[in-house]
Amino acid sequence: MLVFAMVAHEYAHAAVALQQGDDTAYTLGRVTLNPIPHIDPVMSLLLPAVLWFASNGQYTFGGAKPVPVNSRKFRNYRRGDILVSAAGVTTNFFLAFVWALVFVLLGLVARSLPATGPTLETAQRMMVHGIWINLLLCFFNLIPVPPLDGSHLFYHALPARAGNWYRGLQRFGYLPLFLMLFVFRGAMGVLLTPVIVMMRLLGGWIAPYQIGSLLAGMS
Repeated sequence: MLVFAMVAHEYAHAAVALQQGDDTAYTLGRVTLNPIPHIDPVMSLLLPAVLWFASNGQYTFGGAKPVPVNSRKFRNYRRGDILVSAAGVTTNFFLAFVWALVFVLLGLVARSLPATGPTLETAQRMMVHGIWINLLLCFFNLIPVPPLDGSHLFYHALPARAGNWYRGLQRFGYLPLFLMLFVFRGAMGVLLTPVIVMMRLLGGWIAPYQIGSLLAGMS
């Protein structure tokens, strides 16, 4: 569920960029749901492993290979930048609702059968993980800190001078994000409150269709 959520996020960026006139990601084979072109050796493998073992399994962080975008190729720069930046988070938000619907359908199937084994309950468990992961990716990437998608959207809401200064923070790469993750972790908890709120809302909606006790305490 995690791999598909990340791949779908990057695929959406690449596909919308192509639609807006930028074929950079397309020529690199990134307009695909095949996970291999989206894997970054450091961000997808090395960093998560190091953080996982260094924290004794309490914390990890990683990501897929960012989709390269040449905004100068957009037919309309502002429209293209906004649509491409919003594509990934919109896809993750949509997928959270898709997995919620699949959860409900699995519950209805279980009710129609005289007896069910662990298969449908396991499938529902996967859907719960899928909902949580996609909501987390959606709202995490909306945080207005470079190089996250939210920083591109926030940039267009600023006056020109402030926007140019803010855009300049991208030259620091992942440093602002790592500062937020490791130094200002309390702020991260506040910024990710929408994840918990949405998870509770969806959990309350799908709870009547659960097969086991997956959602206990969630709704």
